[in-house]
Amino acid sequence: MAKSSADDAELRRACMAAIEGTKQKVVLSMRVVKSHGMWSKGGVMGQKNMAKPRVIAICTKQKGQRIKAFFRVMKYSTGGVIEAAELYKLKHLSKVEVCSSDPSGCTFTLGFDNLRSQSVALAPPQWTMRNCDDRNRMLVCIINICRDVLGRVPKVVGIDVVEMALWAKENTASVTDKKNQQDGPNPFAAAEGDFKVTVEKELVSQAEEEDVEALLGTYVMGICEAEAFSERLKRELLALEAANVHAILETEPLVDKVLRGLEVALNIVDDMDDWLGIFNIKLRHMREDIKAIETRNNKLEMQSVNNKALIEVLDKLVERFHIPPEYTACLTGGEFDEASIQKYVEACEWLASALRGLEVPSLDSAYAHMRSVREKRAELGLLRATFACRASEFLRNYFSTLVDFMMNDKNYFSQRGQLKRPDHAELRYKCRTYARLLQHLKNLDRDCLGHLRKAYCASLNLLLRREAREFANELRASAKVSKPPPNWLEAPTGGSQSGNSVDTSAVADAYAKMLTIFVPLLVDESSFFAHFMCFDIPGLVPPGDDADGNESGSEDDEDDTNDDDQGTDINGNDGKSGKTSPNLQALNESLQDLLDGIQEDFYVLVDWAYKIDPLRCISLHGITERYLSSQKSDAAGFVRLLLGDLESKISMQFNRFVDEGCHQIERSERSARLIGVLPYIPRFATLATRMEQYIQGQSRDLVDLAYTKFVSIMFVTLEKLAQTEPKYAEVFLLENYAAFQNSLYDLANVVPTLAKFYHQASEAYEQACQRHLSMIIYFQFERLFMFAKRIEDLMFTISPEEIPFQLGLSKMDLRKVLKSSLSGVDKSIAAMYKKLQKNLTSEELLPSLWDKCKKEFLDKYDSFAQLCAKIYPTETIPAVNEMRDLLASM
Repeated sequence: MAKSSADDAELRRACMAAIEGTKQKVVLSMRVVKSHGMWSKGGVMGQKNMAKPRVIAICTKQKGQRIKAFFRVMKYSTGGVIEAAELYKLKHLSKVEVCSSDPSGCTFTLGFDNLRSQSVALAPPQWTMRNCDDRNRMLVCIINICRDVLGRVPKVVGIDVVEMALWAKENTASVTDKKNQQDGPNPFAAAEGDFKVTVEKELVSQAEEEDVEALLGTYVMGICEAEAFSERLKRELLALEAANVHAILETEPLVDKVLRGLEVALNIVDDMDDWLGIFNIKLRHMREDIKAIETRNNKLEMQSVNNKALIEVLDKLVERFHIPPEYTACLTGGEFDEASIQKYVEACEWLASALRGLEVPSLDSAYAHMRSVREKRAELGLLRATFACRASEFLRNYFSTLVDFMMNDKNYFSQRGQLKRPDHAELRYKCRTYARLLQHLKNLDRDCLGHLRKAYCASLNLLLRREAREFANELRASAKVSKPPPNWLEAPTGGSQSGNSVDTSAVADAYAKMLTIFVPLLVDESSFFAHFMCFDIPGLVPPGDDADGNESGSEDDEDDTNDDDQGTDINGNDGKSGKTSPNLQALNESLQDLLDGIQEDFYVLVDWAYKIDPLRCISLHGITERYLSSQKSDAAGFVRLLLGDLESKISMQFNRFVDEGCHQIERSERSARLIGVLPYIPRFATLATRMEQYIQGQSRDLVDLAYTKFVSIMFVTLEKLAQTEPKYAEVFLLENYAAFQNSLYDLANVVPTLAKFYHQASEAYEQACQRHLSMIIYFQFERLFMFAKRIEDLMFTISPEEIPFQLGLSKMDLRKVLKSSLSGVDKSIAAMYKKLQKNLTSEELLPSLWDKCKKEFLDKYDSFAQLCAKIYPTETIPAVNEMRDLLASM
């Protein structure tokens, strides 16, 4: 007999490899043939119904305390490797059926209860084993696992269980020994053997077999006479059933007596049920009556409690309706003197509290629409409107009176020969007397504050503008300034010295004093206004916290009327973002009314300073920038705007001066002579020296921009003038660029912008020198160096050996050129010096230019000598050293 595939260790290892990673153990593996029964399609067997080789593996998996069992189907891949194909869980196995269509009995099917929803077009797969032993071995293993692991046994059809148990008993030992001998110790053998023995004991145990033999012994039958024993048991069973029927018929009278007793008892029970129903109805009526009485009592008690609470609430509400007569008299009449302020404050506090008491949520919403509440609320509203009207009118007149008193007293303002620093301490003290009253006015009637703010701004604006105007006028009158210096370009040659001697520092001092006095004042006034007029703006510091006025108290003055400003918030941020709160927008509008027009008095000082000395705009710009950078507080936004406009005004005036100077340089082009140094070259150095003296703080950018404009137009004008007379252009350029470098040498070492232009002039000077010296050299030695140039041009196209054979370049031509150019070379060099000296107006440049000329000539002659040595090696020319000695001796 062939070896069973169940004992094939190689097959088991292949199965284990196919399910590697699933943590499952192979208990049994066998080779089978898979096929399908022919249920449909007219019994035609298609490709899917053909028998296919497969491998069946029974696997188990340990999961905690439980063991799961699986029925795996393996198939062969293209390379003959076993791989997992199908997986069934044995917990769903409900039936094991041996196919009767197979005479050998080696084919069986497995029925799983979770596969009933599948199509019935194909019958369940049929598994065909090699022989009955393999079939029995597989089925016994499946039944054992289901019994021990799952606690149940599937239904077995088409095979005698006793026969299978007997087979298991006979084959367990031999199969186990055989496997141990062939494959050595196998961990699955013991498990398989245990399962098989368990099935055998479960089907027919030893005790059951002995009981059967004892029963057969009582009938004097052997165990092989099963059919006779079965017939005898049937006959005895029929006899026992007949005897039971007879006994039942004999007990009929007793049954009738028992039935009659039961009927009497049922009648008595029915009577008792009727009585109990009657009593239940009566009891239900009594319970309903008691419940109704309790409900009425509860309602009466609740009404009593509610009425008591309502009376208490109404009493409190009536108390709110009471208006003390002293508060009524105070709010509707009386004088607003300082002694009565406390009385007005108390009355306002009571009125605000009374109004809040009649509003939700202080008052329950159920009472908010009561007639009495509405009438009382209207009465309090009339009282509030009357008081707000009286207080607003008084405060408007009060502000106007205070300012008029100060305007009529000249001692509050600067006078001839006396500068008066504005002092608003007394004004603020008097205003603070009514600060609490304003706060209560805001709480009672927010709309009335708008007119009060406008009145305060209008009155104080007059005072501030008068103070600024008088102060600025006195500053201008008291400034001791000499006669303004002449225009820097039109001044005479020695005018630079006289211009420098004029001291205009009083102009800058006057402007600085104006800013020192009024910038802190405007910040302080704006801050005081914001707090006094009850603007709820976070981040404001009350005025007076900083002695020098640089507190974060406010905002400023100025809001240039030329600006189409969208409102600047307290932080100086532009209000274009649309996030400005209504309170902040109202504050900005009020500050515009408060400080409108005061910038004009600052502009007057700037214009005055410009007329006296335009260069003082540099100092003014630095002073303004210093004050602008010091206003870092949140409340100095409007001051920063004013200073920014002042800075722009100063920059505009200074740029106007620069533009006028540039126009003068351009106009000078028409009348300038192309001889010597232009007058504005040295005068610009004087101007730059003065400008550097006036630089303060961030004015460097302003001055550097002016330098750029001046020097750019100067250089452009130089080039244009040079083009009008090409004969003297190079001498004209080199003299002017040299004068520019000489006059700005010291400043260029410390001013980066001027250093840039210094280097630019130096490059232009070198280029002009190069062109001029080349012209002088070629004038005297043109034939010599033109001969060398022709040789250099030919060397790009032909070899050096062929050049002496070219027309005009023979050795004879070379000798003629040398004779004509170098005979009397000392006279030619002397002529060069005279020509260089003739057109030069700046004698101090002559030595350096002559040195450059000699060097240029030697370089050219050296190149000529090298060419001759290369092209005409046999010809003799004067050596370079001889020429150098000749130049040195002259």
